Amino acid sequence: MRFNEIGQQLRAYRMESGLKAEEISARLGVSRAALYRYEKGEVIKLDTVNRLAELLKISPLTLLGIGVEYYTKPIGYMERLRQIEETSDQILQVFGPLHYLITSDHYDAVLAQIFEEQAEATGAERGMARAAAEQLLGVMNARKRMYAARKPSIIAILTVSSIQKFLMDGVAGVTAASERLRNAARDVAIREMELVANLMESEPIGLQLGLMASGEPNGPFTLLRSRERATLAINPFPVDAAPATQSGVAMITGAEDAVAAHQRISETAWRDAIKGTAAAERVRSMILAARG
Repeated sequence: MRFNEIGQQLRAYRMESGLKAEEISARLGVSRAALYRYEKGEVIKLDTVNRLAELLKISPLTLLGIGVEYYTKPIGYMERLRQIEETSDQILQVFGPLHYLITSDHYDAVLAQIFEEQAEATGAERGMARAAAEQLLGVMNARKRMYAARKPSIIAILTVSSIQKFLMDGVAGVTAASERLRNAARDVAIREMELVANLMESEPIGLQLGLMASGEPNGPFTLLRSRERATLAINPFPVDAAPATQSGVAMITGAEDAVAAHQRISETAWRDAIKGTAAAERVRSMILAARG
């Protein structure tokens, strides 16, 4: 058994469950330090795996890394994605208005303000909502730090419809926000798309951005490759989804047939995508239209 991978998935599913480490360790009858050691890859007994799986309401096989991983909340999926990105040499994303790892600090700042405002609106539950938002933002920021340190290659195939929606609604467009914050979110969206257009035009080494002008994939997905393996991540949650969002089920798998099928789709999409100056001009035309 790959105990390091079991530990990584244990951490992701624990975060998704909303249970604190001390709650799980108490139910298992082990110390919190022991639970953290399991998450760091220490040898774990099969009986303990079964009991953890029961607590987390998942299959023991899933915790052992056999088959497909399923996540119903953004935090579990984001944490697992962070773990996989840590060893990835190439990250290929299909669908979306941008790639989160190359967004600016303004994006994170306005997202944090929207989450804070949403937490305040929950009344008596504001403490829990604020903690959940901080946890999610912490994982997202950790992903950016990893990217800044390692600089894996990024290929992102963006779509016209998702860019238009992003410019119209702004950051966290599906999350309720005050008029002041919603306007700020739209301003940040314009700023981010200007950055995307500039990157399309300059074509920096290790970063390739294309625009899918026609047609849409069935849903967003990401292929992550390292020297040892390839992983497919299918994500129904927008990157700026609020912590409590439960709009679908995210899936992560290393199955060769699933990876190969999505690789073929991405190769066709990249071949047909608009790139370089032509793509930048198209994005800038959408920005102008959004500004009215």
